Amino acid sequence: VQLQASGGGLVQAGDSLRLSCAASGRTFSSTVMGWFRQAPGKEREFVAAIRWINGNTYYADSVKGRFTMSRDNAKNTVYLQMNSLKSEDTAVYYCATADRIGIPSLLGEYDYWGQGTQVTVSS
Repeated sequence: VQLQASGGGLVQAGDSLRLSCAASGRTFSSTVMGWFRQAPGKEREFVAAIRWINGNTYYADSVKGRFTMSRDNAKNTVYLQMNSLKSEDTAVYYCATADRIGIPSLLGEYDYWGQGTQVTVSS
């Protein structure tokens, strides 16, 4: 499975941004798509995830109510709509795929990773 993340950029606090992640290859082995992020000097952390089959989502508390994850099954693409961005949202955002029951939130539960896209929020 190959994952291509895009949509990052430099925005101001309070602005919005939408990330995309297109999956290709053996996508039939993927049941869940997730977004993680890694800020400088910090560990990679879970942001959100979605199940392909029914669109069920799960969010980290830090982004709940501000970020929305969606998917387009026909395009094998997931999106992360990020609203009311804060400086603490600054990080490299990675998409990843897993073949798991439920909605995993741990790094080790994901099998394939994209290259990451930088999101910088200035205050």
